[in-house]
Amino acid sequence: MTTVPPFKVSVIIAARVGQTQVAALDGLSQLLGDANGIEVLLVRGRSPSRQRNLAAGEAQGEILYFLDDDSLIASGAVERLRNEFSDPRVSVLGGPNLCPSDASFLHRVFAAVMGNRLVFGPSSARYRRIGRRRLSSEKELILCNMAIRASAFHRAGGFDESLYPNEENALLDEIAKTGDQIVYDPELLVSRYPRSTLSAFVRMLYRYGRGRGEQVRLYPGVSSVLNFVPAMFVVYLVGLAILSLVSSELLQPFLIPLVFYAALSVAWTLASRWRLGLPVVVASIPLVPVSHIAYGLGLWKGLIAGVAKPGEMDDKGEVTLERPSLS
Repeated sequence: MTTVPPFKVSVIIAARVGQTQVAALDGLSQLLGDANGIEVLLVRGRSPSRQRNLAAGEAQGEILYFLDDDSLIASGAVERLRNEFSDPRVSVLGGPNLCPSDASFLHRVFAAVMGNRLVFGPSSARYRRIGRRRLSSEKELILCNMAIRASAFHRAGGFDESLYPNEENALLDEIAKTGDQIVYDPELLVSRYPRSTLSAFVRMLYRYGRGRGEQVRLYPGVSSVLNFVPAMFVVYLVGLAILSLVSSELLQPFLIPLVFYAALSVAWTLASRWRLGLPVVVASIPLVPVSHIAYGLGLWKGLIAGVAKPGEMDDKGEVTLERPSLS
């Protein structure tokens, strides 16, 4: 006799228009030999927030499991979701996305940076296993590996389509206000390759910062205070540059924090990331200040420029929904 799952899981994957290979879909097909109680919605378009909202509106599952197009889920992930969401108090469950074992040297360097707590703070838990299962917040969860109870998703209004990225952060803040549980599970895993080039990596960090700045404009709150540290670091560096034009003698005392920052970056990274191998760790050290500057600049951009008004937004084109079979 076949056991019917207590609820259906709707896996939602956002992909680009014309994208022929969707790694997340291939990974699901390999792992889910028995697709009973699972539906997959592949939604194509040019506005991920809008795509996911449309798919969530069409989903039949009680649980919406959001994956990026390159998220490769680990074996047992769906069973883990079912176990966790059997507790009615849990509204959101998420876990880290890890760098695959066959990644290139540069991929591993970028992964070392993203998992560095000195760079990403508590959000480093998005990129490596940290601690045990626990109640959490938007700081530790990431949309490429996140499950949300459909009722909580719709009650909070879904994703703000004017935000990308950081649409999930704003949504999780809204869900947290209701008192529902947001859970981080270090064993709910997906694998994803980091960016392939330095320029792409820096642009990603800038975009993350811009998204946070836009989020702060639309949804101000104390949860984003820590994100202003890189932005203030940028202000400090600009101040040093201006002061250097005025007087080198006046500049010298203000260089002391920079020397301390450099020493801390080296010591912290070597001490906390040494398990990744000395070449990877050493190569990641120069990217600590690069990451802070890129993120800080992006945050100021998002905070000052804000988001486009609905009438000013670019045409995002048509969104199409597919229901691929896993059998």
